[in-house]
Amino acid sequence: MDELRERVLAYLHAHQVMTLATCGPLGVWAAAVFYVNDGFVLYFLSAGHTRHARNMAAVPRVAATIQEDYRDWTGIQGIQLEGEVVMLQGEERDTAVSLYTAKYPFITSTNSQIRAALARVNWYRLTPDKLFFVDNTKGLGHRDEVTELL
Repeated sequence: MDELRERVLAYLHAHQVMTLATCGPLGVWAAAVFYVNDGFVLYFLSAGHTRHARNMAAVPRVAATIQEDYRDWTGIQGIQLEGEVVMLQGEERDTAVSLYTAKYPFITSTNSQIRAALARVNWYRLTPDKLFFVDNTKGLGHRDEVTELL
């Protein structure tokens, strides 16, 4: 199981975009967001007025996937997860910003549009309680559950 954990953590570290699936007063919705991980905990940002952010404010339970764009089914690998989202404030928000900045240095840009957009966003933590690694290289539809997420 340690080998699986390390493989999934390496996969999380090597990728940037997760597709976040929400359900709430505005219906079901999916949105692609950049993320950074600290272990299996994922941090991301989004504007509070977006459909997915408004859904998360009402119903913090979400699902997400992380994968590449494959042309061959037999090569598909990726992550499927579900968990709870919390909007961050204070020290935890600052920690998320630091982690995010380390992975995406462009957010420290002096570009006025980027700086203005970042001043208006919310920062979130997604803590998965179920996480699967899909690996079709081991057989079509093969997936393993990571059971120790802390």
